[in-house]
Order: sequence, then structure tokens, then C-alpha cells
Amino acid sequence: MSDASRRACITGIGLVSSLGEGTEAHWERLSNPLTVNPEIDERRFSPYPVHPLVPVSFAQQIPRTTDQRQMERWQRIGTYAAGLALADAGITGDQELLDRTDLSVAAGNGERDIAFDQQVLAKIDHGAEIDAGLNQQLMTGLRPTLYLGQLSNLLAANISIVHGVTGASRTFKGEEMAGISALENATGRIENGEADLVLVGGAFNAEREDMLLACELEGSLYRGAPFMPVWKRREHGGGAVLGSIGVFLLVESAVHARSRGRNPYAQIDAVRSDRTRRRPGDATAAMARLFGVFAIQSDSSLPVLSGASGIEPVTSEERAFITQLRTSGVRPIVRAFGSVVGHTREAHFLVGVALAAIAISKRTFYPPFCDASPEDRADVRPDHILVTTLGSWRGEGAGVIARAE
Repeated sequence: MSDASRRACITGIGLVSSLGEGTEAHWERLSNPLTVNPEIDERRFSPYPVHPLVPVSFAQQIPRTTDQRQMERWQRIGTYAAGLALADAGITGDQELLDRTDLSVAAGNGERDIAFDQQVLAKIDHGAEIDAGLNQQLMTGLRPTLYLGQLSNLLAANISIVHGVTGASRTFKGEEMAGISALENATGRIENGEADLVLVGGAFNAEREDMLLACELEGSLYRGAPFMPVWKRREHGGGAVLGSIGVFLLVESAVHARSRGRNPYAQIDAVRSDRTRRRPGDATAAMARLFGVFAIQSDSSLPVLSGASGIEPVTSEERAFITQLRTSGVRPIVRAFGSVVGHTREAHFLVGVALAAIAISKRTFYPPFCDASPEDRADVRPDHILVTTLGSWRGEGAGVIARAE
């Protein structure tokens, strides 16, 4: 990129997870080896552990009860995190800036009416006539607004309504790839001069029986106790432990941030994505191709925030990519953030970017998130951090977050 003034910088972070609310809460938990332990609920959805959201007073960012009532929980989580990011960036209530703030949102499907689903399944289980009986139930039992409430772009709509963000809006779908694409698009638009302010983020509600069922049907969940961190799950059958989270980033051009006196957390040097057929070795090769695009010096330490999910065989393929880095002269210092906040699907890559920006701003990398290889202790003052995410089904992505110039 020729014009350094158009670099995409992160000037606001909104983050709420099982570990707490806000950047400082997450830094305090994750920077101290004594408090880096994850929060796990192993009983409520047994045999599937989850990382539950910390108790949140949604009214702090969504003051109108009517707004809260018409949102599903994942929308409330996302709208809340978006409000935190706007406040952190210093543009809450500044309508002139909010009118020029675009939205780039990673979103999944809406939440189902679980009670109604259970009624339908119970009738089928008791031998009811499926065709006519099911049609009758669907006609009389479904709420007319249910489908509208499930629309993915309603998260962006609610952020616009509640926080007054009225710029252009884009919603990306596709599980982990959605978050990668949302940031890739926002960064490109800022670098090309098409925008100065983009609010980028996503949300995920892991505490949903319908979501757990969908993931179980595809065989992607870790089951049973005790909880294991990402790198230790292979011996226990592998699988993801989902986590509830909301994450938004205020991404801003460097020149615009300077004009209003904001010191960025970090700058986004690059975001790249790829897709493969996921034949054996495909994911490792894709990550190697993506890494080759980044100008990372060999014979150096490289902090890595890995989005590894624990799902096999893709987690083993990421481990193979890390081994390749070691043999090429780069010393990766790896931390799998899914071990501490859970796997967060559409939001996952953005969570890694947020944690990378916090560490860059603190000039300190995180201690190991578990006591298993490939994580080891190392003291480093990071100038740049590699963030990776390999989708549970498909979609590979990586980004480099660096100290702002």
C-alpha cells in the first residue's frame, strides 16, 4: 500500500465474553498466569461444556426495553459490544461521525423457537401423522414474526437504530469465514479511500440448545468432562467448546484518527483468506500460502494468536503449519485463544484480532493459555502478531496486527 495515511487502525474495541467486559478486564485475566483459567459451565448442557457469557446489564448500552425485547440474545450481545466499541473510540453521541461510520458485520442465523421445535418432535415421536399434522402445527404454532426475527442483517439494523450508526452496511455470512471477510472488506475500503470509519464485529450465543444440536449433528463438539484446552482434545476425540461472545472493532484510517487526536491500539497490516476442498493437507498448504504473502522476517520470534477450534483433523493441520514455521526459521510463540474464551464461529477471527490489538498496545504478549505443545513460555514485546482462523468446515484466514506507526 503506497499511502501510509490510509492504513487501517483499530481505535476502539468492544469485547464481552465469559472472562468479563471491556479491554482491561480481558487483559487482567489473560496477562496474568494465575488468572488465565477459562470460565466453563459443564452441567447446564451436559455432556457439552460451554463458556457462558459474564452477567451483563444490557440496559447500559440498549436503554429502551422495547428495543431489547424484539432482539434475540445474540443480537443483544452484539449490539452491546458495538456500543462498547463506539464508547472506547470516543464517538458515542457524535452524530456527525456516526453518520459517516459504516457497518461490517459477521452474523449467523437467528435463534429458533426451541419450545415449538420440541412440540413438533414430540408429536412425531408419538407416531402422529407427519404430513397433515406437521402442516397444521406449522400453520398455527409459528409466530408470524419468527422468520423476520431470524434475519442475519438484523444485528446491523439494531446497531444502527440503537447507536445511530447510519453509514453503509454490509452483513457477511459463512461461519468463521464471515468474520474474516468482514474485516478484509472493511480494511480494503479504508485503504482505498472509500471509508474513514468502519464498525466491524460479530456476536455468538453459545448457550442455545438449537446451536449445540446443529454442531453435534455435524460432529464438531467436544463432549464430556473434564474440560480440555484446544491442543489436548485430540486424544479425547477432538471437538470445539463453544463460547458466548460479542466483539466489535472501530477500524479507522490513520489520517482520520490523527485528525481527531486518537491513539490507535494497533494497525491492521494485512488480512487474507482462502478456501480449499479440505483434502488431507489442504488446510496446512493454504495457511502456508497465506503466510507467504506477509512480510515476516525469518530468524525472528512471531507471536501467534491461533483460532484453532479443537475440531479434527483441521486442528492437527494447523499444528502442522506451526511446525513448518519452525523449520523455516521463524519461532512461533503460540496461544490458542479458543482455550480461554471458547470457539465463537462468526466472531472468532475478530476476537483474535481484538486480543492481538490489546497485546500490541500493552507491548506484552500473553502467557501460555495451556500447558501443552505448541504453547511455551517466552517474553516478547510484540511489534506484530499473526492471527489465524481455520473454519470448522471450510475457510482459512490469517491477519497481521502491528504496532501503529
